Amino acid sequence: MTGEGAPRAEYLADGILFDMDGTLVDSTAVVEAAWARFADRFGLRVADILAYSHGRLTVDTVRRFLPAGDDVEAVVRDMQQWELVRTDGIVEVPGAAALLRALSGARVAVVTSAPRELALRRLAAAGIEVPAVVVAAEDVAVGKPDPSGYLQGARALGVSAERCIAFEDADAGLRAALASGARTVVVGALDSETARGLDRVPDFRGVRARVEPDGGVRLSWGRRPA
Repeated sequence: MTGEGAPRAEYLADGILFDMDGTLVDSTAVVEAAWARFADRFGLRVADILAYSHGRLTVDTVRRFLPAGDDVEAVVRDMQQWELVRTDGIVEVPGAAALLRALSGARVAVVTSAPRELALRRLAAAGIEVPAVVVAAEDVAVGKPDPSGYLQGARALGVSAERCIAFEDADAGLRAALASGARTVVVGALDSETARGLDRVPDFRGVRARVEPDGGVRLSWGRRPA
């Protein structure tokens, strides 16, 4: 690890854990359209929904906002089917595809609140190679900010979460990654109490990776002056 105040942050990790939406994949337009459709259907304020939903399981958000008496599972299925066929405009977060290629041979997992089929479609649409380990919505009993997904991802890689670096863009995801014990890095411009004081990258164009012979990874990126 570099010294305090050094121009670049550098860390050695046994595994790398990535969130997907907003971290590897920019799916903002589709996600916001899906929640706008939901809000319009049930007479809700989309701004309230978006403020809560980012990084969380769809079912958790639907359950929170759906009027009493409506079928949560049916609404979730409808939303997921609607999103599955909408990949236009989905692109990589800059540098994500190149970083995943550079991590070939390393222990890498995607930990997402999206269902598996949707995650695979979005990663493919963005041109991002899918890691061998993907922990998706149907793989966890409790979604972010619970750390279950990140702990499961680390276990699937055969390493301790405390020896992993996790990249996240949403407050719920940051809380999940931190609770798992992983070194947590903010991707993008999120400003929240959770994000303050954490390492941060605007995207992945400045992130460098070197895979060690044992499968560990040495990652480095520019660090802004204090």
